[in-house]
Amino acid sequence: MLETQSLQQLRQLKLTGLADALEMQFNQPNTYDGLSFVERIGLAVQQEVTSRNDKRLQRLLKAARFKTPARLEDVDYSHSRGLKQSTVAGLQNSDWITRNQNLVITGPTGCGKTYLACALGHHACHQGYRVRYYRATRLFEQLTISHGDGSYLKLLAQIAKMDVLIIDDWGLEPLAQSQKNDLLEIMEDRHNSKSTIFTSQLPLTKWHEFIDDPTLADATLDRLLHNAHKLKLKGESMRKLLTTLTEGDHLT
Repeated sequence: MLETQSLQQLRQLKLTGLADALEMQFNQPNTYDGLSFVERIGLAVQQEVTSRNDKRLQRLLKAARFKTPARLEDVDYSHSRGLKQSTVAGLQNSDWITRNQNLVITGPTGCGKTYLACALGHHACHQGYRVRYYRATRLFEQLTISHGDGSYLKLLAQIAKMDVLIIDDWGLEPLAQSQKNDLLEIMEDRHNSKSTIFTSQLPLTKWHEFIDDPTLADATLDRLLHNAHKLKLKGESMRKLLTTLTEGDHLT
């Protein structure tokens, strides 16, 4: 009776990991009888810590809203696309996030930019960082809507809190003047305080021209690029190389 009451109270206190560990000890006495009280309570406390860490990781991954469940250990180096294992290993230590540096990944469509960005974001979540993924068009749509419904400053504040912001497929559609201003606001908030990942088919040499406003382009790109790691991918589309369709599978 006392055991049941104690477990209920622990769960009411949201110490579910501790409760589960003690319940296991109660149900398997022969397994734990040889351990001292300190050893048994130590195991239970460790399970509570592990449970909390797992729940936090799941919350971070859910909040990130990654386009694809990518992992760094699954990155493909077998195809010639200018991606070195040493480069990814350097990014994997997350020192660039600690130092509030940015990352720009450019290259043709299908070369794995989005996958790599999401894999780095996934790894950052495992390190306890808050990450948020956006396709550029969706981000600007949300910003435009927020201007109209009065939630603009709230949305900017939410974006500014992210340790790593991923803006995917940047440069596909022309920017309205308000969108250029919004981008500058985002980069101003994040400058030297958070990390941002951009992926784009557009070469870096074209970015200033793409923004098409010399003053805003200078201000935005200075905040983005002066402390950014630049990774240029190349080669054929990975989607084409990895397709499972054969010539006979195509419909006629």
